[in-house]
Parts: sequence; C-alpha cells; structure tokens
Amino acid sequence: MSKNIFKGSVVLNPVPVVMVTSRNSKGKDNVFTVAWAGTVCTKPPMLSISIRPERLSYDYIKESMEFTINLPTRKLTRETDFCGVRSGRVVDKIKEMNFTMKEGKEVSSPYIDECPINIECKVKSIIPLGTHDLFLAEVLCSHIDEKLIDENGKIHFEWANLITYSHGEYFPVPKTAIGSFGYSVAKKATIEKKTHTNTPKKKKDKTKKKGKK
Repeated sequence: MSKNIFKGSVVLNPVPVVMVTSRNSKGKDNVFTVAWAGTVCTKPPMLSISIRPERLSYDYIKESMEFTINLPTRKLTRETDFCGVRSGRVVDKIKEMNFTMKEGKEVSSPYIDECPINIECKVKSIIPLGTHDLFLAEVLCSHIDEKLIDENGKIHFEWANLITYSHGEYFPVPKTAIGSFGYSVAKKATIEKKTHTNTPKKKKDKTKKKGKK
C-alpha cells in the first residue's frame, strides 16, 4: 500500500475519552475532558492522564493529588465535548451540564452519577513532559453500574454505550466483539467453549409482578 509520511506527531487513534472530576482544598469541584488516558500497570492497578499546566483541573489535582475518571456514554457526547472546550474559570460546568455528583468512597473528589463507570484515583507521581504533564495514579476503587454486570459477575462494557475520540471526532464503541484475547492460538474446542460460556446473560429481574386482585 502507498503511504504518506507525516512529521513527528502522535497519531495514535482512536483513544478513550473520559471526564475527570476533582476538588480543591476549598471544596470547589471541577470537571474537564481528557482524551489522553491509559492503563499503565496491573499490580498495583494504575492509570495515567496527561494535563496541560494551564488547565484549572491541573491546579486542583496537583493540590489534592486525587481525581476521579468518569466514562461517558453516547448520550453524554455533548456534555463531554462541552467540558473539554469550556474553562472552569469562566463557567461552572457541573452546574451547566446538570450533572448529579456523588461523594467518592476513597478520595475527596466526587464522581458523575450519570456516567456508568467511575474510577477513583490517587496520584503517585507527576512527570513534566512539555506541553503536558503526565499524572501517574493508583486506582483505589471503581463504581460500576449494576446493569452492566451479568449473573456470573462479568462486567460488560459493551452494554454501556461508551464513546471514543479519534482525530477530533467522537465515535460510539461497537457492541459486537470480533475476537477475544488468545483466540488466535486457542484450539477450536476451547474457542467454542469460551464462546458458549461468555454468552451474555443479564441478571434476572427479581421483582415479582403483582397479580390482579
């Protein structure tokens, strides 16, 4: 195939898009959108986000050394974009977007209840890089919407209607997988067994319907 050469630029796309909430020492909360977030370690569980020093959340997070990652759904695409282009110094984005804020379990920063997945983090180190500083943080706990968990306890992120960010645009995450880790070297019988075992089964509705009197 024929390819064009581009001068040094990070063209790694698509990437997750998340909303990050934080709280300063005065109890003021803020939210902003981050497209540069990633998993960096399993034990201890850690992730990273990159922030420009001029962002208001940079000051909040550097002061508290805590933040919460909120994974938005497709219905929250407009809100996600708004929180990325508006400054907390000018507008109260949480109030403007009418978010329902809940107190964190392990950190002082609150989380957005409308987001089905929230990840509480404690900053371990901050690495200056250039235009952005890299915040390495340990995951202390996560809040998962129970509707995303099947009867076997498996989390189905595909049920959450999450979104991604790619070169300035937002895209929905597909609901159908095209493979699973290790399937390329697994035996046929193992693949069939795994496919059967992983067939999504939502939790049964335990609510009993009342009969007519």
